[in-house]
Amino acid sequence: MVAMHTSARRAARVLIVAAAFIGAALPADAQEAPDVMVKRVAQDVLATIKSDPAIQAGNEARIRDVLEAKLLLNFDFGRMAALAMGKNWRSATPEQQKRITDEFRALLVRTYSGALNQYRNETIDYKPLRMNAGDTEVTVRTLVQRASGAPIQIDYGMEKKADNWKCYDVIVAGVSLVTNYRDEFNEQIKNGGVDGLIKTLADRNRGVAAK
Repeated sequence: MVAMHTSARRAARVLIVAAAFIGAALPADAQEAPDVMVKRVAQDVLATIKSDPAIQAGNEARIRDVLEAKLLLNFDFGRMAALAMGKNWRSATPEQQKRITDEFRALLVRTYSGALNQYRNETIDYKPLRMNAGDTEVTVRTLVQRASGAPIQIDYGMEKKADNWKCYDVIVAGVSLVTNYRDEFNEQIKNGGVDGLIKTLADRNRGVAAK
């Protein structure tokens, strides 16, 4: 994986915790503003992290269960994969795009699920939402106050869908989680084509799973 900016690496421990705040499902007949959604679920997620004995013990299977239940349905992994691939996305077939999306999703889950059990006493400050009537894309800005160390800015690129807002990027200390992969993906495609990228991602995910 391409090395992340130093600030982004330091933020890895809080990234998945903060990202989980946008993961609670909304009632079928309601659609909240994106910043309201983030704030509403924060305390619930924090309570889960603090009170779940399996998470506190570092049980990665339980951590992944929490991610599946509270986070993943509210991310647009197709758009995330397309952003990560850049111009190469258009040259991939629909089947290749699906494979890349699935493998990229698994990569992100496995890369960051381990950070969840490192949560201790971080708190979140929410910045005022800059949003005009009719906007379908906004950025929700937050500042993570850590138990020790400087606070870290974590922002969420959000897109309005038919039933809810979904996140298509997480920006940690100014570094996009999604486009951080672009140079690596471009290099893989240059050397082995789109199928080569798929194989690399699949091998990586199987290796992490085995470990």
